[in-house]
Amino acid sequence: MTYVNGLSAGFRARVLSIMGGPVQRRLAAWSQELARVQASEPELQALSDEGLRKRSLSIRFRAKSGEKLSLLLPEAYALVREAGRRTLSMRHFDVQIIGGISLFHGCIAEMQTGEGKTLTATLPLYLHALTGKSSHLATVNDYLAKRDAEWMRPIYEVLGMTVGVIQTADKSDQRRAAYGCDVVYGTAKEFGFDFLRDRLLLRRMGHQQDDILGEASSQRYEAAGEQPVQRGAHFALVDEADSILIDEARTPLIIGSLGDKARDQVIATFQWAAAHSGRFVEDDHYEYDHDTKKVELTASGRQLVRSIPHPDVMRAVGLIDLYQYIERAIRVNRDYLLHRQYVVRDGEVVIVDEFTGRLAEGRKWRDGIHQAVEAKEGLEVTVPTGQAARITVQDLFMRYRHLAGMTGTATSSAKEFHRVYKTHVIPVPTNRPPQRVRLPDKVFGTSAEKWSAMVEEIKEIHRQRRPILVGTRSIDKSELLSKLLTNAGIAHQVLNAYEIAKEAEIVAQAGGFDKVTVATNMAGRGTDIKLEPGVAEIGGLHVICTELHDAARIDRQLAGRCGRQGDPGTVRQYLAFDDDILLSGLGPKKGQKLIDLGATRKGEIPNFSSLFRRSQRAVENRHFRDRTILLHHERQRTKIQREMGQDPYLDTADT
Repeated sequence: MTYVNGLSAGFRARVLSIMGGPVQRRLAAWSQELARVQASEPELQALSDEGLRKRSLSIRFRAKSGEKLSLLLPEAYALVREAGRRTLSMRHFDVQIIGGISLFHGCIAEMQTGEGKTLTATLPLYLHALTGKSSHLATVNDYLAKRDAEWMRPIYEVLGMTVGVIQTADKSDQRRAAYGCDVVYGTAKEFGFDFLRDRLLLRRMGHQQDDILGEASSQRYEAAGEQPVQRGAHFALVDEADSILIDEARTPLIIGSLGDKARDQVIATFQWAAAHSGRFVEDDHYEYDHDTKKVELTASGRQLVRSIPHPDVMRAVGLIDLYQYIERAIRVNRDYLLHRQYVVRDGEVVIVDEFTGRLAEGRKWRDGIHQAVEAKEGLEVTVPTGQAARITVQDLFMRYRHLAGMTGTATSSAKEFHRVYKTHVIPVPTNRPPQRVRLPDKVFGTSAEKWSAMVEEIKEIHRQRRPILVGTRSIDKSELLSKLLTNAGIAHQVLNAYEIAKEAEIVAQAGGFDKVTVATNMAGRGTDIKLEPGVAEIGGLHVICTELHDAARIDRQLAGRCGRQGDPGTVRQYLAFDDDILLSGLGPKKGQKLIDLGATRKGEIPNFSSLFRRSQRAVENRHFRDRTILLHHERQRTKIQREMGQDPYLDTADT
């Protein structure tokens, strides 16, 4: 292979062609760092495992002595590359080294599916851990955190590093031990809740602003029988950065305290509202704002509320509160649907994360929504809580001294990343030129026609023995398609939130001959569908997208399941005039006109794809505005509380 200034000729061409301006200049500068990493390799390859470990201890001493990490980067990355080659037979590609350099410089690295983000992450995590301070990798669920930590553990251990994993079920002692390790893998949710619990403990012990505990403080906590579990916020590397830092940015992490209202009264009121909300008619008893999802009772609706009998236990509930309970119950009936937004498991409501397709264990909706859903489903209503402590995902990661992220889809959100987190998005070149082919969209008047055409395409591709992945927006849609395929006699696997335990097994087989996999968004993130030998020769994986999501990035994630590492693959988008995205983006009147038009049209309808994508952009812009408003309010609240000498993360009323 021909190298120029440390770069292979093909890789150098992809760097120069990716785009102009600042991104190209950064990549060109970092290519010189890559050359220095390569120059260190021959010497390290000659060392024994013990020699490699001693070299790692030596560089750690230099880092703790104050030598700049930027100066240590070439040698550190060369050590990790050699450790990967020896322990896992996985030598970091040049593009992964470039990706690791961008992460050290606090960027969001956009790396395509199959380009090895898990291996790339070891580079900056190791480098920052050399300082002896916290080095965290945040991902979207416990399964991925544990899988990645165990997979990469040999690399760290041969270099003398320890690895910890935070799991939802872990107790305080287990968490403290994990956080004491050099590199820690976990979910953003668990990192946030541990921070809040530590914050509450610090206040009880008389400290409001402790971050990294000194020796004297630690001894005092030991004497009191309590200790915080975390040890500061130095470096965070966020996997699936767009999902965590943008899609989940509106979700605050809250530790609750019991509310003031009597338990029986609150439960009875939720149940009463759920039982009677079906009597209220839109435009007669209430008005519904399709942009804000807000329900507001009309004069007629308020009169109906007053006329509905209620049990004696609700006697102390104010009339204004009754209006709000009914408005909330109406909204839940309209917008919170079983098998879409949530599932019922073991008598509990469990949220389905639309962006990942996975169950959001332990998460609850705010402002009484969760309790209203429980009442709607006839389940035991959990008493809504006040707030003992809260932090948004934005605040959590902005606390870290150094922040970086990885994802396959970030360019479309580059402005938001820079505005909120002051990070630059860097598209990292692929190791091999992509061969993914996007086939023309297919648009139909109704969903029924769309599903029928989809089944016919699946039959045709299936006859070629190519593997097929069909991505659906919700659990109920995946189950609908599964029934249609069963009726058509096509053997298939379903991967949704109900099948989380079988996820790894299903994904491992999804790239084989004759395989058909129907999946929610959980197949779009954190998984790698590898082709069986011989599948590439017949065209590779075929991906079918059944509906546009609220964010184009989610659609790109699904499409990115095929064509990994230079493999061939095809992807097609299906659309229908009664898809949710048109109602969401165009509003109810325009959306209904299209639904009516679609009902009169038969067969495939050309020249309408752009309308769907304009609607999608409108939804994305609305969500962006919501996140901007949230950020503004959170910053104002934090500023005011700090000026008053209060801890912005804790409720002053909580003790």
